[in-house]
Amino acid sequence: MRDRDEAGRARNARPRDAYGRPLPHGAEGIPTMPDDIDMEPAEALVEAQRLLDADRPFHAHEVLEAVWKAAPEDERELWRALAQAAVGITHMRRGNTRGAQSLLGRAAERLEPYKTAPPHGIDVEGIVRQARDLIDRPVDGPASLHLTSA
Repeated sequence: MRDRDEAGRARNARPRDAYGRPLPHGAEGIPTMPDDIDMEPAEALVEAQRLLDADRPFHAHEVLEAVWKAAPEDERELWRALAQAAVGITHMRRGNTRGAQSLLGRAAERLEPYKTAPPHGIDVEGIVRQARDLIDRPVDGPASLHLTSA
């Protein structure tokens, strides 16, 4: 049963490991992102990249998911796809290759429409290529995406 706040919304109160797997209550885990995280796209991209580079794709997903949920309608699928790509890497790190490939494939497909005019300096073409490379050649170790062309 998930922990919930006073309003009944699910909260991430259980400790988690580096790849976001829940640990028993009382165990020492890796801090997750706050449930009410609120970042502008540029700030979120920097933080998500830092987390991806530190082999913390689950936490990068949380940052990207927060932007997805607050994004304007015309960018929602972009941010959703970025969050899915980070979750795909999370599954790869957990040893779930099939789940990783599925999520990375969905992310790549959702990113395709943004290739011609990617917002926020996001390297959409590069991310699609990286995601498809990971689908074709899964890695047994840290994997990262480069979110921006800078």
